[in-house]
Amino acid sequence: MTQITIEYMIMIPILIMQIFLFPLTAGIIMNGWVDSRRTLALQETGSHLGSSMQQLYSSLNHERISAGNVTNKLDTPPFIEGYAYKGSAALRNASDPNSVRVLDITLTLMGTSLEATSSVTLGQNVLWRNTTLMSNSTFAGISAAKLPNGAIQLAFTS
Repeated sequence: MTQITIEYMIMIPILIMQIFLFPLTAGIIMNGWVDSRRTLALQETGSHLGSSMQQLYSSLNHERISAGNVTNKLDTPPFIEGYAYKGSAALRNASDPNSVRVLDITLTLMGTSLEATSSVTLGQNVLWRNTTLMSNSTFAGISAAKLPNGAIQLAFTS
């Protein structure tokens, strides 16, 4: 009879610990998985945004195209799992300043600490107007203006 009591004395604290340990561990694992899934969705959206900018730039970067403005409404989702996101971009020179310029697009998921960056290679005649993209705006998109000197100025519209 004493062996059964000793077994219960050993097993009951282990069972009680498992009651608290398993849900805590599952919660930690799920939070990591959710963050990874949101980051991946943010990266895909950034890649799509960069691709759209690159196509818009390429369309205007011909001698036959005269000066003018083009606006493109994005078909990106306004929310990622219920969270809006904010976009910003910065233009930098590549390693050879006379060849190409790179536009680094950074998307931040509002209400979280998640962030994703996408880079787009453009020509040396590109300019960037410092603007911010708000995904939940009904006017979210990108605009391009071909200037009379042949430069192409890109910007977000919100």
